[in-house]
Amino acid sequence: MKVILIQNVPNFGKIDDIKEVSEGYARNFLFAKNLAVAASPNILKEIEARRNRKLKNTENELREQQAIAQRLDGREFTLKEKTSAAGALYAAVGPQKILEILKKSGFTIDKDKIAMKPIKEAGEYKAKIKFSYGLEAEIIVNVIKL
Repeated sequence: MKVILIQNVPNFGKIDDIKEVSEGYARNFLFAKNLAVAASPNILKEIEARRNRKLKNTENELREQQAIAQRLDGREFTLKEKTSAAGALYAAVGPQKILEILKKSGFTIDKDKIAMKPIKEAGEYKAKIKFSYGLEAEIIVNVIKL
């Protein structure tokens, strides 16, 4: 008997998986605990449509992420920060400052996507921005004395 899982079942399958099981297992366990429903042509069509929508959404999201990564890759940003007489910054430049610069430039990125070490001196530094699907962009941050 074919069943469609409506909940994740540990060591068996995930939501929307189609499984072939014995009638007893389906009736006594999966149906009794509301973990699955019997596979019917209508439900199979619905699941296929849902998968297609999800695939299209994933493709659209990938294209958007690629476009943003391409626009950001190699781009330079300049920060003016206060420094001591020795050239050390009074406050280190970290992902939060980079995030603010990116927002001012029209990019919406999560803070945890920015990979960099804190900048403690004026100079030119590189920061990586990691996107979904393994995409990365590298930006250049110029920190100059104020």
